[in-house]
Amino acid sequence: MNALDHDLGHALLEAMATAADDDQVRCIVLTGKGRAFCAGEDLGALAEDYNRGVSARLGQTLIDRYNPLVRAIRGAPKPVVAALNGVAAGAGASIALACDFRIASEHAKLALAFVKVGLVPDSGGIWFLTRMVGAAKAWELATTGASISAREALELGLVNKVVDAGGFEDEWRQFAQDLARGPTRAFALTKSLLATAATSTLDDQLNAEVHAQSDAGNTADHLEGVLAFLAKRPPRFRGM
Repeated sequence: MNALDHDLGHALLEAMATAADDDQVRCIVLTGKGRAFCAGEDLGALAEDYNRGVSARLGQTLIDRYNPLVRAIRGAPKPVVAALNGVAAGAGASIALACDFRIASEHAKLALAFVKVGLVPDSGGIWFLTRMVGAAKAWELATTGASISAREALELGLVNKVVDAGGFEDEWRQFAQDLARGPTRAFALTKSLLATAATSTLDDQLNAEVHAQSDAGNTADHLEGVLAFLAKRPPRFRGM
């Protein structure tokens, strides 16, 4: 179920960093193979230690793997889409929530299941949940570890779209391709403004918009967008 052990966790982090730095990549999609998106940390890999009564160094695991991955997703200068093909549990749910968009198969489920093994939600799970559904619902989901269906997640605003399983891959690919054809630099600047909007004063946000709009106004995509508008044709953005 794509549980993240040491090797897979570092491979995912490396792949994320490579895609973020590649100018030819205009949109990043995270999805899972098989019946799950990601089941979170691979506790089975730690079974020997647990059977000997040795405590896992979970805090260090967060420092080494999960926190850098969440920061990489949030800091990526292009849209990041979670294509939720199945269960996203524990840190897998947190990783999904960290993405900019979530397209879910009808069979997908989200669960902050940490409490079921006596742990607290990590990888930013509570931070994202609180902003998406409010403190009361975040508390409920975090302390019950309840599994949320794709339709329930849509009603709560945790996913952007739910798709029938048969058309799921076509849907998320089309969604990502549409984003990839967009003005990538404007997306990145918008992402940075959204990141600070909840905690900024209005004056701080207005000042940040001045800098962001100045940057966006100097891009080739802005010029192309205006010329396309004047010519009444679709724009051909290049991400520059």
